[in-house]
Amino acid sequence: MTLSSPHARAFAALGHDARLSIFRLLVKAGDQGLRVGDIGQHLDLAPSTLAHHLSTLVSAGLVLQDKQGREVFNKVDYPAMLRVQAFLSEECCTGVALRPGQDAA
Repeated sequence: MTLSSPHARAFAALGHDARLSIFRLLVKAGDQGLRVGDIGQHLDLAPSTLAHHLSTLVSAGLVLQDKQGREVFNKVDYPAMLRVQAFLSEECCTGVALRPGQDAA
């Protein structure tokens, strides 16, 4: 299945418990981010599993990686996160029009 919408890719990436936990941990970490090893220690994830999940979050445009020397720091792409939040709430409480021929309940 190919997901063309950036919002659909973000939701698909966050739809896994481990990736959602990684993302939430990185939100807590703020702009400084966390090293890959630190994420693994906090969440008790094996390095190969963690690398797979981080790759998915990066591909979905939710996480940025910054290599500093031999270490890779991961942080949330906050503008991307805010775009997803805005997408979820942009039509909040605007109402839903009935289809022609439908009666109001």
